[in-house]
Amino acid sequence: MLTLKLRAVGTSTGVVLPKEMLAHLHAKQGAVLYAVETPAGYTLTTLDPQIKKQVEAGEALMDRYRDVFAALAK
Repeated sequence: MLTLKLRAVGTSTGVVLPKEMLAHLHAKQGAVLYAVETPAGYTLTTLDPQIKKQVEAGEALMDRYRDVFAALAK
């Protein structure tokens, strides 16, 4: 478990993420992180939740029309 400390950043409040956490997230300075609300709290991720929904919709479409895509691939 990592402990994070809130710090003043101008008139806002910020958090400094340790190197280990950034490495686990595959994030570098300047990267965008998304805080996704879950029943257990918030999850930090580098994956855009909107893109995830689009990918899931595409996968469902490919599953539904598997034969059509197989024929088009020939």
